[in-house]
Amino acid sequence: MSSEGALRERVTQRLGLAVEVERRPAKSRWLAHLWRVSALRPPRPDLAPWTLLHEEGPLSRFHAGTAEILLHSADTRLYKDNIEAEQPSVYVVLRRGGSAPGWRLLLVTVDPSEAHAHADVGNDLVEALVMPPPILAAVTAFVRRHHVERREWKRRRDRPDPEALAARRGARRVPHG
Repeated sequence: MSSEGALRERVTQRLGLAVEVERRPAKSRWLAHLWRVSALRPPRPDLAPWTLLHEEGPLSRFHAGTAEILLHSADTRLYKDNIEAEQPSVYVVLRRGGSAPGWRLLLVTVDPSEAHAHADVGNDLVEALVMPPPILAAVTAFVRRHHVERREWKRRRDRPDPEALAARRGARRVPHG
């Protein structure tokens, strides 16, 4: 076994959540509707994805689906940073496509870097919601059990030797003068 637990067994834990999404009319000539993730709830396996939950005037609320947050012991540094933030967040990613209404629930995560990667794509809708207390408690317990502080290490580069570089290329160095 190496120091700092580098060869430790990888552990995963799954946390289920139901995602609710709101649709409201857009005040734009380019979009018909605006979509936003409105709530995280306990899992609802009895509901099919995109079941209409509530409709009041132009506002509609849907059960987008049930998803699992997958926690990996190798990623505890990222979770720790999230839960120590001023406002710990759960990130929900919706992707265009699928059947009506044109979105599908792609991912729910507590890893900010994973959410950021999906935000960079540009086609996904990424929403950060306040982490519900039961999820916060589960993530905190997971981090306490599996997090190992690792020393920051930065490799120092050797200074290049121009003579060695020129000799390696088979070129002769010509002095400037």
